[in-house]
Amino acid sequence: MGALRRRWLRATLAAAALVAAAASSSHADPVADFYAGKTLRILVGFGPGGGYDLYARTLARYLAKHVPGAPTVVVQNMPGAGSLKAVNWLYNAAPRDGTALATFARGIVFEPLLGHAEGTQFAAARFNWIGSISNEVSVCALNSASGIRTFADMQAKPFRIGASGIGADSDIFPVVIRNLFGLPMRLVAGYQGGADMVLAMERGEVDGRCGWSWTSLVARNKAMLDDRRIAVTLQIALGRHEDLPDVPLVMDLVRDPQALAALRLIVSRQNIARPFAAPPDVPAARIAALRTAFDVVMHDGEFLAEAKRLALEVRPASGRDVQALLGEVYAAPPAVVARASELIRDTP
Repeated sequence: MGALRRRWLRATLAAAALVAAAASSSHADPVADFYAGKTLRILVGFGPGGGYDLYARTLARYLAKHVPGAPTVVVQNMPGAGSLKAVNWLYNAAPRDGTALATFARGIVFEPLLGHAEGTQFAAARFNWIGSISNEVSVCALNSASGIRTFADMQAKPFRIGASGIGADSDIFPVVIRNLFGLPMRLVAGYQGGADMVLAMERGEVDGRCGWSWTSLVARNKAMLDDRRIAVTLQIALGRHEDLPDVPLVMDLVRDPQALAALRLIVSRQNIARPFAAPPDVPAARIAALRTAFDVVMHDGEFLAEAKRLALEVRPASGRDVQALLGEVYAAPPAVVARASELIRDTP
């Protein structure tokens, strides 16, 4: 056999070996085989333009390259009942194969524990949690035209707060602070999401929002702050935000120990501020791959640069951390749960 023939044969055998190795590698990764050519949907439980929508769309631009098989990732909005519609869909109707995720009001999965089970069709512990992009500080912010500039003003002057629906921060947090402090507040509910509530403020339908994500406010409505059209009067979180050193923190205003423990249970949802979940019964290997992809995105330099440009805070919690937090919350003492249930009851 001539030298040229031998070189050709060696090259052919080497190429065949590479093809065989690639085929073997592909077949050795059933997760990649599954996702190749598939579409991965991320449902947002609110309308377009709000904070949850912005976080989901930013994540979607980077998630595909880290999921084995590189599926196409698309974002769709499913607003309704403060995102309860999306949560119920994820639990009951979404495909249980790893091709559907959802992001929704961070507190909605706490509601059955706290006595707000009406309309809920899910068991929170059965969701597969993929992770949360951020923890969160929420605020109360009111139009300057309302004459309310401080928390003391909120205690003295009647005002109207926009809300979306049961389980959303925009509904839960104002009810809680009204019950804790006896505020002369009236809730105006039924808005599809944050963008609609801002429009309602601008039209004078409501005076402000409580449970407004600080990161969302800064990312989407900073001009309202810069022009002094709104005043931030209260922080709702377990700890203060460095941007708001002079705004009171709700945890510092409560003196009764049991009420404080109940408030801590309610506000703990802020530690999973931008959660993403998959339905129950998804194969464990696919959940592991989605969690890993999410964690990698949280350290992706391009993702972090875009988040910074959009003023989106990235303080991630892993899927396992979110799962553990929910376990702790559902194990809270009955007396604390009962007190928390009283605080979120809308009985003006």
